[in-house]
Amino acid sequence: MEFVAFVGTDKENWGQITALINRFETDRIVLVMGKDATDFPTTSKCEKIVIDTGKSLVSLKDELLEKLRQKKIGDFEVALSLASGNGKEHMALISALLSLPVGIKLVIYTKDGVQFLT
Repeated sequence: MEFVAFVGTDKENWGQITALINRFETDRIVLVMGKDATDFPTTSKCEKIVIDTGKSLVSLKDELLEKLRQKKIGDFEVALSLASGNGKEHMALISALLSLPVGIKLVIYTKDGVQFLT
């Protein structure tokens, strides 16, 4: 299962994503981020998709869909973190993933480790 996370400008939530990057067992990590969040620290397993978050929701979804297709998201479902970012960004990412189509499992990191929200 591939891990996809949205990285927003809200740096106080970056720790959640960093914990998942370091502890989630996956071969592939795709980080979607706006131009203002490109200073997020990554590892060699991370692939970045930089988007223009100033676009309208529909335009943002279309941009994400095109870039996700280029990254060849290939699993039937992805683990998705929405700990960072805002509603418009989250809606665009979810819509783009479902349009690929792939299923989504929301994932978080807690004191008990990696957990899926079902």
